[in-house]
Amino acid sequence: MEFVIITGLSGAGKTSALHAMEDIGFYCVDNIPPLLLDTFYDLCDNSADKRMKKVAVVVDMRSGNMFNELADIISKSKLSGKRFKILFLDTKADTLLIRYKETRRKHPLSSEFAGGSLEKAVELEIELMKPVKMISDYVIDSSYMEPKQLKERVTAMFTESASDSMLVTCMSFGFKYGIPLEADLIFDVRCLPNPYYINELKHKTGLDEEVRQYVLGFDVTKGFIDRMINFLDYSIPLYRQEGKSELVIGIGCTGGKHRSVTLARLLNSHFNDNNQQSAIHHRDIWKA
Repeated sequence: MEFVIITGLSGAGKTSALHAMEDIGFYCVDNIPPLLLDTFYDLCDNSADKRMKKVAVVVDMRSGNMFNELADIISKSKLSGKRFKILFLDTKADTLLIRYKETRRKHPLSSEFAGGSLEKAVELEIELMKPVKMISDYVIDSSYMEPKQLKERVTAMFTESASDSMLVTCMSFGFKYGIPLEADLIFDVRCLPNPYYINELKHKTGLDEEVRQYVLGFDVTKGFIDRMINFLDYSIPLYRQEGKSELVIGIGCTGGKHRSVTLARLLNSHFNDNNQQSAIHHRDIWKA
């Protein structure tokens, strides 16, 4: 049975993640109380209904004080032999504030403060969520993602399996938009020749063959790639032995459109060619 617990900060995209899981065949339940997790897990595990063998549930701050017990419940469940994965949706505090102000929705913890302070509610939730985030198998920072991008990322994670095999995610990004918080490794490729300064390539991306040929056509790029792949081929089995569920490799250039996209694509192809489960995500490729 595949059982996935989706949790994280309010406004970080849990609903979009749940919709993505439903689209790929998971039986989904929103806002389940933490105290019912064990019971629901056993019901699914013992069910003869095949639909109950791929399950995703959302547990979050809407459970009120019960949520404070989630980390302990998860730890005890794992010790008892239950097998599941935890997906944590994270977002920067300032991004959450903007999202809440745009939607004018009430934060689940705003009633804890006089005047319903949104800022204090977000700060408190981030603090309360730390124990759960630390034990999560997957962490996605949705600060710079559109809902469509988040759904694509979740779909890539769980389309094949939420088993013990480690997923390597190759993420291109632009340093001008910030470093992805969920990245385990960061490679800065701003030292490589930049197609941005070539007029006919400036408005293209690393998805275009002309840009790919330009970036990969330099000896310094080939040397960089050889050393990067050698390092990753050595270190990825070590991460797998450690028991990681996902390794996020960030490839960053200035704007996240040319060099980073080209090298992320190359890495993703290398991993797939060598039977390593791999997914790709271009975080900033369509930003202005």
